[in-house]
Amino acid sequence: MLDAYLAEHPARCDRRRAEIAAVATPVDLADLWIEVLNPEFHRVSWMLSAATRSSGASFITTRKRLQRLVGDAAANALTAGLGAQAGQLASLGLLDGLEQLAAGEIDRDTFNRRYGHRGPHEFEISLPRPGEDPDWIDRQLAERAESTTSYRDLLHAQERRRSEAWAELELRHPLHSRILHHQLEGWAKISRDRERARSEVIRYFWVLRAYALRAGDLTGLGEDIFFLDKAEIVRVLHGETISPKLIKQRRAAYQCYAALPAYPALIRGTFNPYVWAADPNRRSDLFVEGSENEADVAVRGFPGSAGVVEAPVRVISDAADGAALQPGEVLVTTITNVGWTPLFPRAAAVITDVGAPLSHAAIVARELGIPAVVGCGNATMRLRTGDRVRVDGTAGTVEVLR
Repeated sequence: MLDAYLAEHPARCDRRRAEIAAVATPVDLADLWIEVLNPEFHRVSWMLSAATRSSGASFITTRKRLQRLVGDAAANALTAGLGAQAGQLASLGLLDGLEQLAAGEIDRDTFNRRYGHRGPHEFEISLPRPGEDPDWIDRQLAERAESTTSYRDLLHAQERRRSEAWAELELRHPLHSRILHHQLEGWAKISRDRERARSEVIRYFWVLRAYALRAGDLTGLGEDIFFLDKAEIVRVLHGETISPKLIKQRRAAYQCYAALPAYPALIRGTFNPYVWAADPNRRSDLFVEGSENEADVAVRGFPGSAGVVEAPVRVISDAADGAALQPGEVLVTTITNVGWTPLFPRAAAVITDVGAPLSHAAIVARELGIPAVVGCGNATMRLRTGDRVRVDGTAGTVEVLR
Protein backbone atom coordinates (compact mmCIF):
# COMPACT_ATOMS: atom_id res chain seq x y z
CA MET A 1 0.00 0.00 0.00
CA LEU A 2 2.79 2.43 0.94
CA ASP A 3 4.77 1.74 -2.24
CA ALA A 4 1.74 2.22 -4.47
CA TYR A 5 0.70 5.44 -2.75
CA LEU A 6 4.16 6.97 -2.87
CA ALA A 7 4.65 5.99 -6.50
CA GLU A 8 1.47 7.79 -7.57
CA HIS A 9 1.94 10.80 -5.32
CA PRO A 10 4.16 13.00 -7.58
CA ALA A 11 1.57 12.91 -10.36
CA ARG A 12 -1.17 13.68 -7.83
CA CYS A 13 0.71 16.75 -6.65
CA ASP A 14 1.20 17.96 -10.23
CA ARG A 15 -2.54 17.64 -10.81
CA ARG A 16 -3.41 19.51 -7.63
CA ARG A 17 -1.14 22.43 -8.45
CA ALA A 18 -2.72 22.64 -11.92
CA GLU A 19 -6.21 22.53 -10.38
CA ILE A 20 -5.32 25.29 -7.91
CA ALA A 21 -4.02 27.50 -10.71
CA ALA A 22 -7.29 27.00 -12.63
CA VAL A 23 -9.64 27.89 -9.73
CA ALA A 24 -11.49 31.08 -10.64
CA THR A 25 -13.37 32.06 -7.46
CA PRO A 26 -12.45 32.30 -3.77
CA VAL A 27 -15.33 30.04 -2.70
CA ASP A 28 -14.28 27.32 -5.13
CA LEU A 29 -10.74 27.47 -3.72
CA ALA A 30 -12.09 27.17 -0.17
CA ASP A 31 -14.13 24.13 -1.23
CA LEU A 32 -11.05 22.56 -2.85
CA TRP A 33 -9.17 22.97 0.43
CA ILE A 34 -11.94 21.50 2.57
CA GLU A 35 -12.90 18.62 0.27
CA VAL A 36 -9.56 17.65 -1.30
CA LEU A 37 -6.36 19.35 -0.20
CA ASN A 38 -6.69 19.15 3.59
CA PRO A 39 -7.70 15.45 3.62
CA GLU A 40 -4.90 14.59 1.17
CA PHE A 41 -2.29 16.37 3.26
CA HIS A 42 -3.38 14.43 6.33
CA ARG A 43 -3.28 11.18 4.35
CA VAL A 44 0.29 11.62 3.11
CA SER A 45 1.29 12.63 6.64
CA TRP A 46 -0.20 9.37 7.89
CA MET A 47 1.89 7.54 5.30
CA LEU A 48 5.01 9.18 6.71
CA SER A 49 3.94 8.15 10.21
CA ALA A 50 3.50 4.56 9.02
CA ALA A 51 6.90 4.56 7.33
CA THR A 52 8.66 5.83 10.47
CA ARG A 53 7.19 3.36 12.96
CA SER A 54 10.07 0.96 12.50
CA SER A 55 12.78 1.89 14.97
CA GLY A 56 16.31 2.71 13.96
CA ALA A 57 17.53 0.70 16.94
CA SER A 58 17.99 -2.37 14.75
CA PHE A 59 20.45 -0.45 12.60
CA ILE A 60 22.48 0.63 15.65
CA THR A 61 22.64 -2.89 17.11
CA THR A 62 23.53 -4.43 13.73
CA ARG A 63 26.28 -1.86 13.25
CA LYS A 64 27.76 -2.65 16.68
CA ARG A 65 27.70 -6.34 15.85
CA LEU A 66 29.55 -5.68 12.61
CA GLN A 67 32.13 -3.57 14.45
CA ARG A 68 32.90 -6.50 16.74
CA LEU A 69 33.26 -8.87 13.80
CA VAL A 70 35.21 -6.83 11.24
CA GLY A 71 36.20 -3.52 12.87
CA ASP A 72 35.01 0.08 12.50
CA ALA A 73 36.10 0.79 8.94
CA ALA A 74 34.53 -2.34 7.44
CA ALA A 75 31.36 -1.87 9.53
CA ASN A 76 31.00 1.63 8.15
CA ALA A 77 31.43 0.36 4.59
CA LEU A 78 28.84 -2.37 5.12
CA THR A 79 26.21 0.02 6.46
CA ALA A 80 26.73 2.61 3.70
CA GLY A 81 26.38 2.61 -0.06
CA LEU A 82 23.08 0.74 0.13
CA GLY A 83 21.61 2.48 -2.90
CA ALA A 84 22.53 -0.34 -5.26
CA GLN A 85 20.75 -2.78 -2.97
CA ALA A 86 17.68 -0.86 -1.81
CA GLY A 87 17.29 2.01 -4.26
CA GLN A 88 18.39 5.62 -4.16
CA LEU A 89 18.21 7.51 -0.90
CA ALA A 90 15.71 10.36 -1.32
CA SER A 91 18.10 12.75 0.43
CA LEU A 92 20.50 12.27 -2.48
CA GLY A 93 17.86 13.14 -5.08
CA LEU A 94 19.08 16.70 -5.54
CA LEU A 95 22.64 15.48 -6.11
CA ASP A 96 21.55 12.81 -8.55
CA GLY A 97 19.31 15.25 -10.41
CA LEU A 98 22.08 17.85 -10.72
CA GLU A 99 24.42 15.14 -11.99
CA GLN A 100 21.88 14.11 -14.64
CA LEU A 101 21.22 17.73 -15.57
CA ALA A 102 24.92 18.53 -15.95
CA ALA A 103 25.37 15.45 -18.12
CA GLY A 104 22.44 16.39 -20.36
CA GLU A 105 20.46 13.30 -19.32
CA ILE A 106 17.44 15.38 -18.23
CA ASP A 107 16.24 18.94 -18.89
CA ARG A 108 15.35 21.59 -16.33
CA ASP A 109 11.63 20.94 -16.42
CA THR A 110 12.24 17.29 -15.59
CA PHE A 111 14.62 18.25 -12.80
CA ASN A 112 12.04 20.59 -11.30
CA ARG A 113 9.24 18.05 -11.50
CA ARG A 114 11.31 15.35 -9.81
CA TYR A 115 13.40 17.31 -7.33
CA GLY A 116 12.24 20.95 -7.29
CA HIS A 117 10.22 20.50 -4.08
CA ARG A 118 13.30 19.84 -1.92
CA GLY A 119 15.41 22.58 -0.41
CA PRO A 120 16.88 24.13 2.75
CA HIS A 121 13.58 25.77 3.84
CA GLU A 122 11.13 23.20 2.53
CA PHE A 123 8.72 23.40 5.51
CA GLU A 124 8.30 27.17 5.11
CA ILE A 125 5.59 27.63 2.49
CA SER A 126 6.11 31.39 2.30
CA LEU A 127 9.49 30.78 0.61
CA PRO A 128 9.90 29.67 -3.03
CA ARG A 129 10.85 26.07 -3.78
CA PRO A 130 14.07 25.51 -5.77
CA GLY A 131 11.79 24.53 -8.67
CA GLU A 132 10.38 28.08 -8.66
CA ASP A 133 13.79 29.78 -8.60
CA PRO A 134 15.45 29.80 -12.06
CA ASP A 135 18.74 30.99 -10.55
CA TRP A 136 18.95 28.16 -8.02
CA ILE A 137 19.95 25.55 -10.59
CA ASP A 138 22.55 27.89 -12.10
CA ARG A 139 24.14 28.45 -8.69
CA GLN A 140 24.21 24.74 -7.90
CA LEU A 141 25.71 23.80 -11.26
CA ALA A 142 28.35 26.51 -10.94
CA GLU A 143 29.33 25.35 -7.44
CA ARG A 144 29.33 21.73 -8.60
CA ALA A 145 31.71 22.61 -11.45
CA GLU A 146 34.25 23.89 -8.92
CA SER A 147 34.37 20.56 -7.11
CA THR A 148 37.09 18.07 -7.97
CA THR A 149 35.01 15.18 -6.66
CA SER A 150 32.02 13.73 -8.52
CA TYR A 151 28.95 12.59 -6.62
CA ARG A 152 28.79 9.41 -8.68
CA ASP A 153 32.50 8.75 -8.11
CA LEU A 154 31.89 8.95 -4.36
CA LEU A 155 28.99 6.49 -4.62
CA HIS A 156 30.98 4.07 -6.77
CA ALA A 157 33.89 4.21 -4.33
CA GLN A 158 31.54 3.40 -1.45
CA GLU A 159 30.03 0.50 -3.39
CA ARG A 160 33.53 -0.90 -4.04
CA ARG A 161 34.45 -0.62 -0.36
CA ARG A 162 31.17 -2.26 0.58
CA SER A 163 31.72 -5.17 -1.82
CA GLU A 164 35.23 -5.70 -0.47
CA ALA A 165 33.96 -5.59 3.12
CA TRP A 166 31.23 -8.14 2.34
CA ALA A 167 33.77 -10.46 0.78
CA GLU A 168 35.90 -10.23 3.92
CA LEU A 169 32.90 -10.81 6.20
CA GLU A 170 31.72 -13.83 4.18
CA LEU A 171 35.22 -15.30 4.28
CA ARG A 172 35.75 -14.82 8.01
CA HIS A 173 32.18 -15.25 9.30
CA PRO A 174 30.03 -17.04 6.69
CA LEU A 175 27.10 -17.75 9.03
CA HIS A 176 27.04 -14.26 10.50
CA SER A 177 27.26 -12.73 7.03
CA ARG A 178 24.03 -14.36 5.87
CA ILE A 179 22.11 -13.21 8.95
CA LEU A 180 23.53 -9.71 8.86
CA HIS A 181 22.93 -9.36 5.13
CA HIS A 182 19.25 -10.11 5.68
CA GLN A 183 19.04 -7.65 8.59
CA LEU A 184 20.73 -4.84 6.67
CA GLU A 185 18.61 -5.51 3.61
CA GLY A 186 15.49 -5.05 5.71
CA TRP A 187 16.80 -1.93 7.38
CA ALA A 188 17.87 -0.46 4.04
CA LYS A 189 14.31 -0.75 2.75
CA ILE A 190 12.90 0.77 5.93
CA SER A 191 15.27 3.73 5.71
CA ARG A 192 14.47 4.27 2.02
CA ASP A 193 10.72 4.11 2.70
CA ARG A 194 11.05 6.68 5.47
CA GLU A 195 13.02 8.98 3.19
CA ARG A 196 10.59 8.54 0.29
CA ALA A 197 7.58 9.23 2.50
CA ARG A 198 9.18 12.35 3.93
CA SER A 199 10.02 13.57 0.44
CA GLU A 200 6.42 13.14 -0.66
CA VAL A 201 5.14 15.05 2.36
CA ILE A 202 7.50 17.88 1.35
CA ARG A 203 6.20 17.62 -2.21
CA TYR A 204 2.73 18.31 -0.85
CA PHE A 205 4.07 21.43 0.89
CA TRP A 206 4.55 22.80 -2.63
CA VAL A 207 0.84 22.16 -3.20
CA LEU A 208 0.09 24.01 0.06
CA ARG A 209 2.24 26.92 -1.10
CA ALA A 210 0.40 27.03 -4.42
CA TYR A 211 -2.93 27.07 -2.54
CA ALA A 212 -1.82 29.93 -0.27
CA LEU A 213 -0.49 32.00 -3.18
CA ARG A 214 -3.71 31.48 -5.12
CA ALA A 215 -5.71 32.48 -2.04
CA GLY A 216 -3.61 35.64 -1.83
CA ASP A 217 -4.35 36.39 -5.49
CA LEU A 218 -8.10 35.78 -5.26
CA THR A 219 -8.57 37.76 -2.02
CA GLY A 220 -6.22 40.61 -2.87
CA LEU A 221 -4.11 39.92 0.21
CA GLY A 222 -1.07 38.86 -1.78
CA GLU A 223 1.74 37.55 0.43
CA ASP A 224 -0.04 38.86 3.53
CA ILE A 225 -1.93 35.56 3.28
CA PHE A 226 1.07 33.88 4.94
CA PHE A 227 0.26 35.68 8.18
CA LEU A 228 -3.09 33.89 8.46
CA ASP A 229 -3.70 30.38 9.74
CA LYS A 230 -5.51 27.81 7.63
CA ALA A 231 -8.94 28.43 9.23
CA GLU A 232 -8.58 32.18 8.69
CA ILE A 233 -7.67 31.65 5.04
CA VAL A 234 -10.86 29.65 4.49
CA ARG A 235 -12.92 32.37 6.20
CA VAL A 236 -11.32 35.07 4.04
CA LEU A 237 -12.07 33.01 0.94
CA HIS A 238 -15.69 32.93 2.08
CA GLY A 239 -15.76 36.73 2.27
CA GLU A 240 -14.71 37.56 5.84
CA THR A 241 -12.52 40.65 6.25
CA ILE A 242 -9.29 40.35 8.22
CA SER A 243 -8.09 43.46 10.03
CA PRO A 244 -5.01 45.00 8.36
CA LYS A 245 -3.84 45.90 11.88
CA LEU A 246 -3.77 42.21 12.85
CA ILE A 247 -1.65 41.33 9.82
CA LYS A 248 0.66 44.26 10.55
CA GLN A 249 1.15 43.08 14.13
CA ARG A 250 1.90 39.53 13.03
CA ARG A 251 4.36 40.74 10.41
CA ALA A 252 6.17 42.84 13.04
CA ALA A 253 6.32 39.88 15.43
CA TYR A 254 7.68 37.67 12.66
CA GLN A 255 10.37 40.21 11.75
CA CYS A 256 11.44 40.48 15.40
CA TYR A 257 11.81 36.72 15.73
CA ALA A 258 13.52 36.42 12.34
CA ALA A 259 16.14 38.96 13.42
CA LEU A 260 17.20 36.83 16.41
CA PRO A 261 20.29 34.63 16.13
CA ALA A 262 19.81 30.87 15.96
CA TYR A 263 18.78 29.49 19.35
CA PRO A 264 21.12 27.19 21.33
CA ALA A 265 20.85 23.51 20.42
CA LEU A 266 19.94 22.66 24.03
CA ILE A 267 17.77 24.87 26.28
CA ARG A 268 17.00 24.02 29.92
CA GLY A 269 14.71 26.21 32.00
CA THR A 270 12.89 29.44 31.17
CA PHE A 271 14.38 30.98 28.05
CA ASN A 272 13.79 34.58 26.97
CA PRO A 273 15.24 34.86 23.46
CA TYR A 274 15.50 38.66 23.58
CA VAL A 275 17.39 38.71 26.89
CA TRP A 276 19.64 35.91 25.67
CA ALA A 277 20.33 37.65 22.33
CA ALA A 278 21.29 40.88 24.13
CA ASP A 279 23.91 39.11 26.26
CA PRO A 280 27.36 39.68 24.68
CA ASN A 281 28.66 36.57 26.47
CA ARG A 282 25.82 34.28 25.41
CA ARG A 283 26.52 30.70 24.42
CA SER A 284 25.15 29.57 21.07
CA ASP A 285 25.34 25.87 21.89
CA LEU A 286 23.71 25.56 25.33
CA PHE A 287 21.48 27.54 27.69
CA VAL A 288 20.89 26.40 31.27
CA GLU A 289 18.79 28.71 33.42
CA GLY A 290 20.64 29.97 36.49
CA SER A 291 24.10 28.79 35.42
CA GLU A 292 27.07 30.79 34.24
CA ASN A 293 26.92 28.86 30.96
CA GLU A 294 30.68 28.47 30.64
CA ALA A 295 31.54 26.94 27.29
CA ASP A 296 32.97 23.43 27.00
CA VAL A 297 36.27 23.61 25.14
CA ALA A 298 36.20 20.08 23.74
CA VAL A 299 34.29 19.30 20.54
CA ARG A 300 32.89 15.80 20.47
CA GLY A 301 29.70 14.13 19.37
CA PHE A 302 28.22 10.98 17.84
CA PRO A 303 30.19 8.97 15.28
CA GLY A 304 28.18 9.83 12.19
CA SER A 305 30.35 8.37 9.44
CA ALA A 306 33.70 6.64 9.91
CA GLY A 307 37.01 7.94 8.68
CA VAL A 308 39.73 10.37 9.71
CA VAL A 309 40.47 13.66 7.94
CA GLU A 310 42.74 16.62 8.64
CA ALA A 311 41.59 19.78 6.87
CA PRO A 312 40.65 23.44 7.40
CA VAL A 313 37.21 24.39 8.74
CA ARG A 314 34.49 26.37 7.00
CA VAL A 315 31.67 27.42 9.34
CA ILE A 316 28.42 28.08 7.45
CA SER A 317 25.12 29.02 9.09
CA ASP A 318 22.87 28.95 6.01
CA ALA A 319 22.84 26.65 2.98
CA ALA A 320 22.40 29.75 0.82
CA ASP A 321 26.01 30.61 1.69
CA GLY A 322 27.24 27.23 0.49
CA ALA A 323 29.35 28.77 -2.30
CA ALA A 324 31.84 29.75 0.40
CA LEU A 325 32.69 26.08 1.02
CA GLN A 326 35.86 25.24 -0.89
CA PRO A 327 36.65 21.68 -2.04
CA GLY A 328 38.48 19.81 0.69
CA GLU A 329 37.25 21.94 3.61
CA VAL A 330 35.40 20.60 6.65
CA LEU A 331 31.78 21.76 6.66
CA VAL A 332 30.73 22.93 10.14
CA THR A 333 27.13 23.97 10.77
CA THR A 334 24.29 23.71 13.25
CA ILE A 335 22.20 21.10 11.44
CA THR A 336 21.69 19.95 7.86
CA ASN A 337 18.74 18.92 5.75
CA VAL A 338 18.23 18.02 2.10
CA GLY A 339 18.98 21.57 1.00
CA TRP A 340 22.54 21.11 2.25
CA THR A 341 23.12 17.87 0.31
CA PRO A 342 24.71 19.50 -2.79
CA LEU A 343 27.52 20.75 -0.54
CA PHE A 344 28.58 17.31 0.69
CA PRO A 345 30.69 16.18 -2.30
CA ARG A 346 32.90 19.24 -1.81
CA ALA A 347 33.38 18.63 1.92
CA ALA A 348 36.32 16.68 3.35
CA ALA A 349 34.18 15.99 6.43
CA VAL A 350 31.01 17.23 8.14
CA ILE A 351 30.54 18.42 11.73
CA THR A 352 27.16 19.46 13.17
CA ASP A 353 25.88 20.84 16.47
CA VAL A 354 22.62 18.88 16.24
CA GLY A 355 22.16 15.32 15.02
CA ALA A 356 22.48 11.62 15.74
CA PRO A 357 23.63 8.51 13.84
CA LEU A 358 20.37 8.51 11.85
CA SER A 359 20.28 12.25 11.13
CA HIS A 360 20.49 13.67 7.62
CA ALA A 361 24.18 14.61 7.93
CA ALA A 362 25.18 11.16 9.17
CA ILE A 363 23.14 9.21 6.61
CA VAL A 364 24.30 11.22 3.58
CA ALA A 365 27.92 11.29 4.78
CA ARG A 366 27.90 7.48 5.14
CA GLU A 367 26.46 7.05 1.66
CA LEU A 368 29.22 9.20 0.19
CA GLY A 369 32.06 7.96 2.39
CA ILE A 370 32.68 11.32 4.07
CA PRO A 371 33.73 11.33 7.76
CA ALA A 372 31.13 12.99 10.00
CA VAL A 373 30.78 13.86 13.67
CA VAL A 374 27.24 14.92 14.55
CA GLY A 375 25.42 16.23 17.60
CA CYS A 376 28.48 18.01 19.02
CA GLY A 377 26.39 20.78 20.55
CA ASN A 378 29.18 23.36 20.48
CA ALA A 379 30.95 22.95 17.11
CA THR A 380 29.81 26.25 15.62
CA MET A 381 30.77 28.03 18.83
CA ARG A 382 34.20 26.50 19.35
CA LEU A 383 35.39 26.24 15.74
CA ARG A 384 36.19 29.11 13.42
CA THR A 385 36.66 29.27 9.67
CA GLY A 386 40.32 28.60 8.93
CA ASP A 387 40.95 26.36 11.96
CA ARG A 388 42.73 23.17 10.98
CA VAL A 389 41.10 20.16 12.60
CA ARG A 390 41.41 16.40 12.79
CA VAL A 391 37.96 14.85 12.38
CA ASP A 392 37.59 11.27 13.57
CA GLY A 393 34.20 10.06 12.43
CA THR A 394 34.75 6.65 14.00
CA ALA A 395 35.42 7.98 17.52
CA GLY A 396 33.14 11.01 17.24
CA THR A 397 35.90 13.51 18.09
CA VAL A 398 37.23 16.75 16.64
CA GLU A 399 40.74 17.95 17.52
CA VAL A 400 41.86 21.50 16.75
CA LEU A 401 45.39 21.29 15.36
CA ARG A 402 46.02 25.02 15.06
